[in-house]
Amino acid sequence: MIDGVIFDKDGTLFDFRASWGAWAAQLVEVLASETGISAGELGAAIGFDPAARRFDPDSIVIAGTPTEIARDLAAALPGFAAEGLEDRLNRMAEGAPMLPAVDLAAVLGALRARGLRIGLATNDNEEAARAHLAAHGITHLFDYIAGYDSGHGPKPGPGMCAAFARQQGLDPARVAMVGDSRHDLEAGRRAGMRAVAVLTGIAGADELAPHADVVLPDIGHLGGWIDGLRA
Repeated sequence: MIDGVIFDKDGTLFDFRASWGAWAAQLVEVLASETGISAGELGAAIGFDPAARRFDPDSIVIAGTPTEIARDLAAALPGFAAEGLEDRLNRMAEGAPMLPAVDLAAVLGALRARGLRIGLATNDNEEAARAHLAAHGITHLFDYIAGYDSGHGPKPGPGMCAAFARQQGLDPARVAMVGDSRHDLEAGRRAGMRAVAVLTGIAGADELAPHADVVLPDIGHLGGWIDGLRA
């Protein structure tokens, strides 16, 4: 049975390409104008094609933390400190427009109506995560919100997932971790949870299926899967 669900944010609650493509394009264009280094070269440093607004399957933006993204960008920007870039990335992320993958209020509300506890574990920073949830009026639907900087470590480490179960008094075996990347699924597995993959990120079913209990088109199908377990 499932008593709680902890979600990844980007590519799970929000469509990854539509949400972060615009952010990445703006980022490399602004830095290109400041440094004279081409947007294409800067995009390549983080696995992003600004002309096509397309991410490479292994782009650091997909599952990496702002610290890791800033590190890779700094390597392409002589004279730029990674720490300063990280602060800038976080500020830009807070205002990034997020496009929901589904009707989040309806889907999350239906899960809460089943008596489930709801959490969020993202490799974004917590402040940006809260800003994105607030922008869509859904913060109140979450019992727990954690980012890479919340003190539990980033994914694929199990810290954020384990803290959710511990703080909510849940048996990890009765919690589902829902995400769009191997990092998400590995974090859930390492915390002793079920692993549910969704296809609203960059990774396809063939990549995710070996690491998941189930692969769903999006989180709108999650309630039906949970109900099936309870039948």
